[in-house]
Amino acid sequence: MIQTQNLSKRHGPTIAVDDVNVAIAAGLTAIIGPNGAGKSSLLTLIGRLARMDAGAAVVGGLDVATAKTRTLAQRLAVLRQENHLAIRLTVADLVGFGRFPHGGSGRTAEDVEHIERALELLTLTELRDRHLDELSGGQRQRAFVAMAVAQDTDYLLLDEPLNNLDPRHAVALMKLLTELAEQRGLTIVVVMHDINTAAQFADSIIAMKDGRIHCHGTVDDVVTVPNLSTLYETPVRVERIGERRVVLWD
Repeated sequence: MIQTQNLSKRHGPTIAVDDVNVAIAAGLTAIIGPNGAGKSSLLTLIGRLARMDAGAAVVGGLDVATAKTRTLAQRLAVLRQENHLAIRLTVADLVGFGRFPHGGSGRTAEDVEHIERALELLTLTELRDRHLDELSGGQRQRAFVAMAVAQDTDYLLLDEPLNNLDPRHAVALMKLLTELAEQRGLTIVVVMHDINTAAQFADSIIAMKDGRIHCHGTVDDVVTVPNLSTLYETPVRVERIGERRVVLWD
């Protein structure tokens, strides 16, 4: 379980996260909302990538603000929206970084097992010896996701992991995250802009606006005309295709 209590963050005069109280259960949760809604800011606070101004975040019983760095990293993996490295690495080297919180060098038998599994899951095995600067944007994105998967945590925070991915790899990644959540009992939180993808794959959706939780619940609870038209301040239709809800913008 991930819980926040009166969590707040300011950037100068701008309130990025405004007194947020939310509980996120195991499964795949998508965070949606317009630009500037506070989605990424909320994720970075939960992942201790930014200092909170007020409130608290608790991940698996660990207080994010006070937990030891290695202890937290053994439970929680975070993928930023923007990833830049000043050193030249191969894909396998990058994925191996995910083993550092466990004291691994990337060379032990356990490390190798996790690295190889992550490479296979993200269809990167054939690219393992390629350098990151030799890859497409989508391939690099998958390599960073593989690093987070290799970290082998109970909690996984991904900020817009579908960036640069073509439809084939975007769908494959969402299916993988769904399987990881179901088979391993993981709690996975994904910030995304594609509401239809969220509606297709997520177990629950958090909709944010102006730094606050606009609504939070199942797909059927959140993906409604009143919720989305207010959230995005634009006309919207919600249709059904089989059991799926599909959003159409008017």
